[in-house]
Amino acid sequence: MTSITLRIPKDVVESLKAIAPHKGFSGYQALLKAYISEGLRRDEAVHAFGPAARLAEALKKRGVSAKLIDEAAKEARM
Repeated sequence: MTSITLRIPKDVVESLKAIAPHKGFSGYQALLKAYISEGLRRDEAVHAFGPAARLAEALKKRGVSAKLIDEAAKEARM
């Protein structure tokens, strides 16, 4: 584990404190970590392990340069 400092609006912290026990968490920090983890895993599934990532890996295996793949991906996101 590592410690970080994160500025969060007071009303959000109060909401976290109110919701945490209803979701089975002992405190708001554990709930916050769970929310961050859920969002991260969902985004990883799409961006790191989704169809675009698998296509990029397949192209790399066939000799297409990582630079060219990155350039094409940036262009496609526009």
